[in-house]
Amino acid sequence: MINKTNVRIYACAVKDRSVLVLHEEYAGQHLMKFPGGGLEYGEGVLDCLHREFEEELNAKIRIIEHLYTQENFEVSRFRDNEQLLTIYYIVEIVDETDFLILDPCIEKVEWLSIDSENIFPLPIDRIAFEKLREKMTSNHFLTL
Repeated sequence: MINKTNVRIYACAVKDRSVLVLHEEYAGQHLMKFPGGGLEYGEGVLDCLHREFEEELNAKIRIIEHLYTQENFEVSRFRDNEQLLTIYYIVEIVDETDFLILDPCIEKVEWLSIDSENIFPLPIDRIAFEKLREKMTSNHFLTL
């Protein structure tokens, strides 16, 4: 029975037609995912993104624009009682020289070409990657 909503905020950090992805182990599964995480009580969604980047990667970001808010019903892969609500933003990293993996679950970070095959294991990440690819290949996204 679904009795909880889990709000997740993620960022597509972009540069040179690539997006930053994290490789990590969670609940015995290897995940390739976007940086971000769970919204805490009393926290705004943009504050969540800034906090997550500082906690996970010791990095400051500049938020460019909203990319995608999940539109379909999705149950958490890891908790049967949780409904997910996931929001994605496009960001840029202010200074990559500050990068330092602080979260012990993160095995590595990678800049994935926007032209790569969509191999994200989580279904909402797959949608967000396609939305990002559409935006980056259109004329509506000239800043990056």
